[in-house]
Amino acid sequence: MGEAPRLVATDIDGTLLRDDRTLSPHTAAVLARISAAGTPVVLVTGRPIRWLQLVYDQLAAPLPAICANGAVVYDPVADEVLRADPLAPDLLAEVARRLRAEVPGVSFAVEIVDSRQMRHEAHYPLRWDADHDAIRAVESPEELLALPAVKLLARAGEQDPDAFLQVVAAALEGLAEATHSSYSGLVEISSAGVTKAAGLAWYCTRLGIDERDVLAFGDMPNDVPMLTWAGRSVAVANAHPAVLEIADEVTAANSEDGVAAYLEKVFGVG
Repeated sequence: MGEAPRLVATDIDGTLLRDDRTLSPHTAAVLARISAAGTPVVLVTGRPIRWLQLVYDQLAAPLPAICANGAVVYDPVADEVLRADPLAPDLLAEVARRLRAEVPGVSFAVEIVDSRQMRHEAHYPLRWDADHDAIRAVESPEELLALPAVKLLARAGEQDPDAFLQVVAAALEGLAEATHSSYSGLVEISSAGVTKAAGLAWYCTRLGIDERDVLAFGDMPNDVPMLTWAGRSVAVANAHPAVLEIADEVTAANSEDGVAAYLEKVFGVG
């Protein structure tokens, strides 16, 4: 990619946001200038739609988002889901069956209604938004798996995330995608073929933009498909080793506005 990219895609947590989950005013200003000059900026995240408002409140204007690791493409201006690729109930049931057989003490949650709502087993540990209206425990395992889900979440206590992912991925090989974006032993499961790369590719096709003209930023294993797909990939310095290994370049850490610093260099804004 010798010329300036035609689209910028960035992960949110650990990449664009600082460790306290705030967006620096400097980063927000750089993104606003790039968008205003005509280059689309897209958020590509494992987050559900319901967690985006916390980011949009810190931006000059809401940005389109690929959510749930590629399963949902979201237009925040119209509050419209442009595309969703959920796990069907029968597939959810088979995934859950395999993992219950393979992983002692596994517990599940599902992102439903295009990730606007979450349902979870009673013993599933909630982290960020336990009191949110959209979140509730289910009465039975059957209820958990009754609706299409854009993401299935699996935990089995505190685990080494990379080792746990290997176990889950092996159990689900050929059936579903498994990845992770946390350090707490959470594995995120999507339909086969659903990744950040696939969701972003669909969106770029809609805009008539080739992957060679995409600049992408990330920090965790769930970003690897997007970073290997994009014409230019950049890891933040705090990234997981798997990301540092495959990225074309490395910028400063998320706590040091690494994405903004790289964009300033590429676009000549500041």
